[in-house]
Amino acid sequence: MALPVYASPLERIWYYTFRVICACVFVFLIAPILIVMPLSFNVEPYFSFTEKMLALDPSGYSLRWYDTLLTFGVNAPEDAVRDASWWSMVWQDATWIKAAKNSIWIGFWATILATVLGTTAALGLSRPEMPYRRLITAILLSPMIVPIIIIATGLFFAYSSACLPQGNILADALSPFLSAKGCLANTHLGIIMAHATLGIPFVIITVTATLSGFDQSLIRASASLGANPRTTFFKIIMPLILPGVISGGLFAFVTSFDEVVAVLFIAGPDQQTIPRQMWNGIREAISPAILSIATILVIISVGLLASVELLRRRSERLRGVTPQ
Repeated sequence: MALPVYASPLERIWYYTFRVICACVFVFLIAPILIVMPLSFNVEPYFSFTEKMLALDPSGYSLRWYDTLLTFGVNAPEDAVRDASWWSMVWQDATWIKAAKNSIWIGFWATILATVLGTTAALGLSRPEMPYRRLITAILLSPMIVPIIIIATGLFFAYSSACLPQGNILADALSPFLSAKGCLANTHLGIIMAHATLGIPFVIITVTATLSGFDQSLIRASASLGANPRTTFFKIIMPLILPGVISGGLFAFVTSFDEVVAVLFIAGPDQQTIPRQMWNGIREAISPAILSIATILVIISVGLLASVELLRRRSERLRGVTPQ
């Protein structure tokens, strides 16, 4: 909003002061990211800027730490020819690649589960005849409020104690998804359920915000024309709330992709994710490779948030609101 020509001197001072404050807050928030990115190209194994980097000397920059993401954990000579067999070895044995595969696999299914359950809950809570709406909403949104360490501790004890006995029909059917003791702890399914629990509140919030501008008369018009509830949902409701559903799903995926506390409590050696691998790298042997993966995660997060913003604008256009 431009400063009006009739603004008083005090209003002009506040106009520019407010923008300076906003700029300082923005720099304060973005400074860690601006520091991490160039440091990931440092040729030296340091977490600080070298003289060559400060002098913008090309010899002070390198992609060695990005290359480490591919070679760490691979039993191959450094001068090995990077042919098809080498890349196959990297795909199977590289520590960071295995962590990335776990993160994507867990994040994908956690997002699907959180999106389905969160959208269903939001649709139910949006109906005025729904009893105890406020109480149910508070319970479903509690994972956003309760400290994650408390949730992770509770999930750990729940997953470790609630084990199916050996020889049980249900245990035999679910054996590929459970641990050797028949528990959810130390399994991909356990982490997926935990991350879905953390992602559901984001889906509920985004879908509920989309439903706030939904015209309920469209449902009545659809019913009056002979459409059954299923047709109404997929032909009328879903296309209009789809931007909110996708936005909530993206938030759920980012939440799962960046989560480390629940993984530390629940995951076993085979469920190593990128955040947990970063934690292990900081705790055991500090390497600038952590800065490289952090830079990649920042780029992914920025891309997902940009997608959320584009979907928000599309949702507003569908509701006839001018995007802000």
